[in-house]
Amino acid sequence: MNKRTKGILLLILSAFFFACMNMFVKLSGEELPVFQKVFFRNAMAAVIAFIVLIKNKAPMRPSVKGSLPFLILRTLFGLAGVVCNYYALETLVLSDASILNKMSPFFAVLFSFIFIRERPRFWQWLILGGALFGAVFVIKPGFANAAFIPALVGFLGGVFAGAAYGCVRKLGLMGENNPYIVFFFSTVSTLIVTPVMIAGYVPMTALQWVYLLSAGITAALAQFSITAAYTCAPAKEISVYDFTQIIFASLMSLIVFQQVPDLISIIGYLIIVGMAVLNYFLSNREAKSKDTASSEK
Repeated sequence: MNKRTKGILLLILSAFFFACMNMFVKLSGEELPVFQKVFFRNAMAAVIAFIVLIKNKAPMRPSVKGSLPFLILRTLFGLAGVVCNYYALETLVLSDASILNKMSPFFAVLFSFIFIRERPRFWQWLILGGALFGAVFVIKPGFANAAFIPALVGFLGGVFAGAAYGCVRKLGLMGENNPYIVFFFSTVSTLIVTPVMIAGYVPMTALQWVYLLSAGITAALAQFSITAAYTCAPAKEISVYDFTQIIFASLMSLIVFQQVPDLISIIGYLIIVGMAVLNYFLSNREAKSKDTASSEK
């Protein structure tokens, strides 16, 4: 299996686990503070990443010189993205929150340019603009819309997640250990949110414990999968497959919550996913042209 195919499969797997994570977070209830949910999500991921590092006898420190700044940036961007996403999940339809968070692949291309100079083509800038236009249909700007603020925050979560994945791509190219990337992010972000979580802690039922622990486990599995995916191949080549999360999230919205997005949101979905598909085919065509040119030489 080549790296690109492996990256695609890992990204689809991560999309499924992220959809499950969002479902469990939403099931845990609006009465639980966002930072309490974030704490359990990241604490469970940290424990699982720690076990993997021990099993692999990997060092509990950065293995590549110069990777620490990008590990810190990945943590800060990733934590901001999770907080925004969880806030949006409290109010929005599950599939709406998921599609806004899935703006991250577009911004991963942008931040890959910033961090590692993977320069986007002109048409990729146009596609990013198209995706932003689609996001407007989901956000539905206007303060008369009660869901406007949560939708805007959910969109910002996608931006922060894209920045985090740009850092992941940089760390992967530097040769940093994948489990350690997950461990560092999960552990440091858990330490950051712990004081806030303790200050506003709300007692939980047994079922809420199950939901949040399940969210943490699926989050860890998703993190391992997506970290491995973006270290296998460039974001511009595989990111379209991250949008399979919308399929998973829509099914879960319908089956678990009996929620159906409105027509305007569905139009936004189609635009955003359409931009992702267009980006995929144009990237593939460009890659094939380069391969043909190289073989002719």
